[in-house]
Amino acid sequence: MRLAFWKKKEQKDKKKKSIFREWFDAAIFAIVAATIIRTFFIEAYTIPTGSMEGSLLVNDYLFVSKVAYGPRVPNTPLAIPLVHNTIFGGESYSKAVQWDYRRFWGVGDVKRNDIVVFNFPNGDTVVKEAPEQDYYALVREYGRETILGLNTIVTRPVDKKDNYIKRCVAVAGDVLEIRNGVVFINGKKGKLFPHAQSTYKIMTNGQGIAADFLEENKIEQVAFLGNNQFLLSLENDQVKMVSDLPQVTSVAPFNDPEGYIPQSPGAWVFPHDTANYKWNKDNYGPLAIPKKGTTIQLTPQNIAIYRRIIDIYENNDFTERDGKYFIDGKEITSYTFKMDYYWMMGDNRHNSADSRYWGFVPEDHVVGKASFVWLSHENGLRWKRLFRSVSHLSE
Repeated sequence: MRLAFWKKKEQKDKKKKSIFREWFDAAIFAIVAATIIRTFFIEAYTIPTGSMEGSLLVNDYLFVSKVAYGPRVPNTPLAIPLVHNTIFGGESYSKAVQWDYRRFWGVGDVKRNDIVVFNFPNGDTVVKEAPEQDYYALVREYGRETILGLNTIVTRPVDKKDNYIKRCVAVAGDVLEIRNGVVFINGKKGKLFPHAQSTYKIMTNGQGIAADFLEENKIEQVAFLGNNQFLLSLENDQVKMVSDLPQVTSVAPFNDPEGYIPQSPGAWVFPHDTANYKWNKDNYGPLAIPKKGTTIQLTPQNIAIYRRIIDIYENNDFTERDGKYFIDGKEITSYTFKMDYYWMMGDNRHNSADSRYWGFVPEDHVVGKASFVWLSHENGLRWKRLFRSVSHLSE
């Protein structure tokens, strides 16, 4: 006697899934799996600008490791999968649910000279231009937002701000200084990378530099100054090669001199306080990078450096009145940092919007560590860059 006679009937009654249903289920599974991998393990990223040249090049496609520093729990869990912050001209996420910053354990911490992907801390892209005086006033007041016009401000959660990629040159607790274009950390010269670029003034004996030579070595002529003087953008390992050309009589860094302040406010460096800080992109600091648990005294001279940290990044109700400082209406004279901060700079030192212009990167803005390049192209594939680690390509 068959005790399980009913099973055969159940199997007969069970309908086979349609092809559409099978494809639908497979698509849902793939989206869920890809979202989990993208959020907590690894994410693809494309180099959009030349700010990291020649370490990383435009149209390098790379993977960013989330586990290197620990994956973040999303601030905005209600979002369209596999999309960052916009879709069809609108937002791809909902602010109905917003979670506080949390990060799982990672393999390690952000270290000096790591190439890091992070959410842009000081706002997003300016979509529509405003008159210069109004634009800079808005940037100073609403640096964390996207300025869409003089009357429209769009605030984005941390994890939905635009992604940037730079090299971390200083970590929390470091003292950073730039002297004539050279980075110093805690009084010691920082590491020089062979493919990092800067601008040099070249003087010749009257002959020019052949266009074929520049093209073959991918050297950009920035300007011709007259009197046999040229400005070239050179990688560190190209300086000697250019110096050895028979017609070249001198090669020298072309940097802003110490104490020089650009006329345009748009070229001012952080903290945009030219009365107290006579800094520029090539002569900067010394500046201490804030570290969690460290306490600083607040003064009229240094408040421009710390205002944004206290008010925006660490989410305090911060106000200033008559030269005094208040949190939640209570007067304070000092402040203790709640997070670690980092200083990010592009390897293309004269063509990079980085921490010199907008300041510190908070730890909750860190996305992950650039891992390896899986595709690279420019008028065809760059075969030598495929499946190479970022650390190998940038050192």
